[in-house]
Amino acid sequence: MFGAVVFTYGMLMSFVLSGAARNRKEQRPNPKILEFVGLILCGVSVALSVSLFGYAAVDQLAG
Repeated sequence: MFGAVVFTYGMLMSFVLSGAARNRKEQRPNPKILEFVGLILCGVSVALSVSLFGYAAVDQLAG
């Protein structure tokens, strides 16, 4: 199950980054859905990293 989630996340992130890079190169604005998915993925990344950092800090302090 975790593998499928990581694969889907990676594919979406790859699609968003390649689409944004292509639009920037062609000097076109990004579609709203591309920006929306990019912001969602950014939020998920930040939330996961903060959660893992908090877990590591609590684990380190607890023993």
